[in-house]
Amino acid sequence: MQAATALSKVFAANRSAGRIALSVHAEHGTTRRREIYEDGPLRIRFPHAFADALEAILVNTSGGIAGGDRHDIDIAVGEHAALRVTTAAAEKVYCALGPPADISIKLSVGAGGRLAWLPEETILFDRARLDRRIDIELAAGGSLLMAEAIVFGRKAMDEAVEEGTFNDRWRIRRDGQLIFAETARLDGAIQTMLAEPAVAAGGIAIATMVSVPADEDKVARVRGLSFRGEVGISAWNGLAVARFCAKDGADLRRDVAAVITALGGVLPRLWLN
Repeated sequence: MQAATALSKVFAANRSAGRIALSVHAEHGTTRRREIYEDGPLRIRFPHAFADALEAILVNTSGGIAGGDRHDIDIAVGEHAALRVTTAAAEKVYCALGPPADISIKLSVGAGGRLAWLPEETILFDRARLDRRIDIELAAGGSLLMAEAIVFGRKAMDEAVEEGTFNDRWRIRRDGQLIFAETARLDGAIQTMLAEPAVAAGGIAIATMVSVPADEDKVARVRGLSFRGEVGISAWNGLAVARFCAKDGADLRRDVAAVITALGGVLPRLWLN
């Protein structure tokens, strides 16, 4: 018992705790950084800091996420400011021997502000455990385009996620009113679950995209596209939601990029490298 307790303390002492807090504001028609806070392995960089359209790149210097790690991301876009956020690379979530990795993302957009949250894919390895929460507050007149993609093992590396846990909770509020809420959960034999026709029919790469406000013409444009995987989009109550399922990460990214463009978004430069 003492040996197990000591081992548990060793693992706990080596867990990663990172936090990013960023706020931006509009200044004479150009988006500028107001406040930046970095802690632990998380960093944020601005390769084109003086362009009118500000792009921020999140960097995890630890090289991945392990069980027991905690990352907190808090981003605020001020009135009439515009920000596009991506990541330096696909995030990797490794096998967990104990508690799950915990990611908390809080985004807010002021009146007339625009936020594009477009990170690269999150890759789960076999027996990974991840709990993620995404909470978004939109002021009246604020706009949002966000896409989150999950890949269960890298097909090119012949990897498979036989078991694991993936809990994903999204909440979006506009003017304080809840307009979108969902929770996705895969726990246990993930590979078997994904093989079910009603789940992913053997696909290993999934994504969800939300656009607020919805544009019916752009939604119709998405429905007219051809895709490598399966893509569906619906619009109601002033928002549009697209769902993606593909056989691998490469097909998923191609489909996600096509929908971002059709909805009027701009692909992050790192996506084009």
